[in-house]
Amino acid sequence: MLPEVFYHIYNHANGSENLFHSDENYHYFLRQWAKYIEPVAETFAYCLMPNHIHFLIRLRAEHDVSENLGYAPESESPFGKFETFQKAVSKQFANLFSSYAQAFNKMYDRRGSLFIPNFKHKEITSDSYLTSIVNYIHRNPVHHGFTSHPEDWLHSSYHAYIQNKASKLNRTYILKWFSGKEEFANYHKQHRIPEDRSLLVDY
Repeated sequence: MLPEVFYHIYNHANGSENLFHSDENYHYFLRQWAKYIEPVAETFAYCLMPNHIHFLIRLRAEHDVSENLGYAPESESPFGKFETFQKAVSKQFANLFSSYAQAFNKMYDRRGSLFIPNFKHKEITSDSYLTSIVNYIHRNPVHHGFTSHPEDWLHSSYHAYIQNKASKLNRTYILKWFSGKEEFANYHKQHRIPEDRSLLVDY
């Protein structure tokens, strides 16, 4: 993955298990996301489903990632033992999934891997793709039959966009992208299926 580039990040539970059994599981995952991913990426949208997750992120600049992880950006080794930007970012994601899985296993007295190996990521390559992926992420619970409208699902970033409560999301960028909160909400109501599903992913 490259610095200052948008990506659709997604991952799935191993086998037929679920990743989340309670509201606290969802909340804990987001706390771990903030701990490990906030230093390396901005988050623009997310949806946590019972057995899979979706995020829209933009990786931070190399200098910022180096500094946020406690290294010296101007040194010969700006990413320390990880050597490269890509390895440092990958390690943060590995730490995220590992830390959540360990806590989940301890809480539910289970063993073994919780996530499928290697999370997936797709580069956002066009303006239309960015628009579609925001809609796709928020409408995922509707697509899978859990709710009839994005606002009915509690574990996504949709609420952060239509309400004024505090959030770590980069809401300013996305609301400007959609020309405001009203247009953002209208787009989600009117576009039930993303324009180009070949660019997206389904579980």
